[in-house]
Amino acid sequence: MTVRAQLLFYGSVAMAMTLLAPGAAMAVAHSAPADTRVEFAIPAQSLAAALIAFGKQANVQVLTAGGAVAGFRSPGVSGSYSVEAALSRLLQGSDLNYEFTDAGTVVVRPRDVASPTQAADASQVKELAPVRTDAMVDRDVGFMADLSSLATRNDAYLIDVPQSISVVTRDLIDSQQILTVADAVRNVAGVQYIDGSDGLPLFQIRGFYTGNGLTDGMPNSIAGSGDYPPLVGVQRVEVLKGPQSILGDTTGGSFGGLVNITTKQPQSEPVHQLSYALGERGETQAGLDLAGPLGSTPGLTYRLVLSGEYADHTPQGYGHRRSAYIAPSVGWRGRTTNLVVGVQRIDHRLPIPDHVVLLNGSLSSASPFGLLTGSPSDYASYQSDRLYYLLDQQLGDTWAWRSRGQYVQQRNDQQSWTLYNPAANGNADPIAEAYRYSDAYYSLQNDLVGVFGAGQVTHTVTLGFDYSRSRLGHSDDFLHAYDGAQFNLFTSAPLPSVASVIQPADNLPLGGTPWSIDSGLFLQDQLALGEHWNVLAAVRRAAYEVATVDTAGNPWNPRRTKWVPNAGLVYKLTADVALYSSMASGFQPVSFLGENGRPLVPALSRQLEAGAKFNLFDQRARLTLSLYRIMLDHSYVLVSPQPPNFAELGPGQTNRGAELELAGQLAPGLDISSSYTFAQISNHDGTAATGAPRQRFNLWASYWFQGAALHGWGVAGGVLARSHSLGQSLDGLTYFSIPGQAEVGANVSYRSDRWRVTLGLKNLLARRLYADDFDETFVPVRTRRTFLLTGTYDF
Repeated sequence: MTVRAQLLFYGSVAMAMTLLAPGAAMAVAHSAPADTRVEFAIPAQSLAAALIAFGKQANVQVLTAGGAVAGFRSPGVSGSYSVEAALSRLLQGSDLNYEFTDAGTVVVRPRDVASPTQAADASQVKELAPVRTDAMVDRDVGFMADLSSLATRNDAYLIDVPQSISVVTRDLIDSQQILTVADAVRNVAGVQYIDGSDGLPLFQIRGFYTGNGLTDGMPNSIAGSGDYPPLVGVQRVEVLKGPQSILGDTTGGSFGGLVNITTKQPQSEPVHQLSYALGERGETQAGLDLAGPLGSTPGLTYRLVLSGEYADHTPQGYGHRRSAYIAPSVGWRGRTTNLVVGVQRIDHRLPIPDHVVLLNGSLSSASPFGLLTGSPSDYASYQSDRLYYLLDQQLGDTWAWRSRGQYVQQRNDQQSWTLYNPAANGNADPIAEAYRYSDAYYSLQNDLVGVFGAGQVTHTVTLGFDYSRSRLGHSDDFLHAYDGAQFNLFTSAPLPSVASVIQPADNLPLGGTPWSIDSGLFLQDQLALGEHWNVLAAVRRAAYEVATVDTAGNPWNPRRTKWVPNAGLVYKLTADVALYSSMASGFQPVSFLGENGRPLVPALSRQLEAGAKFNLFDQRARLTLSLYRIMLDHSYVLVSPQPPNFAELGPGQTNRGAELELAGQLAPGLDISSSYTFAQISNHDGTAATGAPRQRFNLWASYWFQGAALHGWGVAGGVLARSHSLGQSLDGLTYFSIPGQAEVGANVSYRSDRWRVTLGLKNLLARRLYADDFDETFVPVRTRRTFLLTGTYDF
């Protein structure tokens, strides 16, 4: 029988015998490669990822049925070994054999399958997807991602996770010429962002404004929402749908989901890359990405990412955007240890976004675009300093220890004018505000992950503990009313800088809060039941302190605990078709006091979700369909904005929706990323939901020409569209109708072995584009077609 026929017969038996009890690996070699030694550097990780790295480093093709290696972890291998010896070490603790069918091909299969000739189905034998692993970061190929280490707090195939998870890969970021995390998440179903008046974007997921988000899987600090690094320092952007309190983020309300970014980490494969972006109005960004071995010490690597950005002014005239980013890190890989230590600094000076005001309660009465509603010097600045470590340690064949930690300091300084009560004739009440604060934050996460089982049942158990402390430093809030006569937007002189009018008496200082503590104990079991069923059960006991003041104005830190359960079920019709359902819970503690002087009860949410995931086009693309319902029991209405911040419970909310996502390669050279969202938001008090388009659609297609004549050339383009939504006035009495809109973009690229250049057009049709939500004092808007030139050079 031919080698190919043997592999084809093997496939069905391999799938039928997947996920057996761990045991010693057994090796059977046929046509094995010569006993030459190869230098391996494969960290402890999921077995699937380890085999992918092995195939690349050993220059062999690894074949297996997709489910045969699911659920196993590998201790890794580091050092000089023969190919067979290295593979044997990788398979320690699993119940898998290997067989070389020739010098360049190896089949990995369950131990109890005596011979590939006993198998009878070709459909399940496939080459492992070409995911590359660098340190602890799973990198993706094209527009599709295969793995996630965040949703289940350990490595898992996305198709095996009973939850909707979306990943914006590095290739999609480059194809769309994306420069910010806010633009990246527009590719994801159920996600939208809105320009905030403080210069940072506000994210909505499934109808809820998000919490502070995550960086490398760790919760960001108090002011971390939106203040992400430039994408030159980011490997992937990941969006987890539904309540995520079980992951430890309870500070900002993660009822709809969370945005996580994975930063670039040290790697052994050298990187020497310059990147640039040139746009209109002096917009310039330059970046440097360096990585590779550090010195002659085996396993020691480094990464250094630098970025700077400058723009003269916005289209409307707000000036001097400046951003800087520096992120050095060092990694070390041993036989069973992976360690990364890094530092990051983010320094942003962001002009207030271009916007208009409504002079008579509708968009038809909006002030003319180009007419400044404030001062050209209005801005917000943010500085974040972060020290972190990432540690993976294999503890024998069954258990692994995963530890993460960070310390973050942040500072903010904001100065801007707001035009209150704008009238049809242009009269308004300008208020100058200067605001500054600082905070400090640190967090620790420690997880023990064990894989064991018996028969056709495999358990992946995670025991976790996380701890965080945050402190808001002293804050100053200066409010100054306009000193002149009645201000008119059309006839009065331009407003001066905020700094020139603020007086010491305008300050409303806010004392810093004592350290607030959040901690949690986490237990999760992922059960693989034979070939078709996966079950996930998790619970977190969250303990938190509420930093507030009592009715006499004295600091008060009541302590509370809350149990947060999650559960999910996956049924795999085949290795490439999965049906799933899940339940997720969330809660948000608040520091507001009720009228009785006691803290209000936490807001509680619960999501029910069901869906299906399909690997298509020989596992080069994935289609995900999800249906969800999120129920929030209540919100909060702040009655007194001054301490002790009396508040009362507000109405709850129920959000329902359907989401469809397709990402991957449909044909040679053709990559697609597309999403569709249908969402319905119902406030329990019967009021209309604001900032909530019923439908959203996104499509981006990239094609690299395959013929010799146009080799290296590529074209890409797409559309982002939504239906109409509603805005609301500050007093809550008036709704503004926001029309539906569509934004079209396109670009052309050329790439060679060492460099790439892309020329793109944004808002190709020069449409007037409004934000999804606003009030009468701040209506973000874009009106013009713009070009952007981006590129990279590898040296």
